[in-house]
Amino acid sequence: MKTDDLIAMLASGPDVAAAAPPGARWRTAATLGAGLLASVALMATLLGVRPNLAQLALQADFLIKVAFVAGVCLAAWHASRRLGLPGANTGTLLAWLAVPLLLMWLLGAITVATAAPEQRAELFWGTTWRSCPLLIALLSLPMLPAVLRAMRQLAPTRLRLAGAAAGFAAGGTAALVYCLHCPEMAASFIGFWYVLGMLVPAVIGALLGPKVLAW
Repeated sequence: MKTDDLIAMLASGPDVAAAAPPGARWRTAATLGAGLLASVALMATLLGVRPNLAQLALQADFLIKVAFVAGVCLAAWHASRRLGLPGANTGTLLAWLAVPLLLMWLLGAITVATAAPEQRAELFWGTTWRSCPLLIALLSLPMLPAVLRAMRQLAPTRLRLAGAAAGFAAGGTAALVYCLHCPEMAASFIGFWYVLGMLVPAVIGALLGPKVLAW
């Protein structure tokens, strides 16, 4: 972004700064769409969609998992958007993220506490704890550069924090894609291992932010 454009944005306020020329919006949408399609293709090629996905989609545990991941994903995208606008209010971003996390952790704690003692370890560890975070991080790789490129079209000033938000948004999107394959349903598993997988691209984004988001 050019300095003259940034000055005009600051003079107009963050709401006006959010507006972009139609061509820029389409390019950003195309970039993010390409990253999403690449993540889906990577998941389908390496892992595959669960054959019983249609039946799983009718189960409450699956719907809760998808709702949680979607909530975290939307909160991360909202954070990355706000952090890309100079002067935008970012005071509520932590609350946006905290709500779905706290709800899932509470549900996970209740599930473990009320389960039979011999079932509690399985509810937390599941059968895929070794691979789940790594696979989510892997699926985020096509999305991370797309999100960072989209953020470059704005004017982030806190580059490390903006990079972390971009990475978390990429991780949340990857986790949503991973839901099409993952067999795990327990809230205690999802609330820990899924979030751990999302944090990997967030850390990468924080490291890359000062380098790739500088204008």
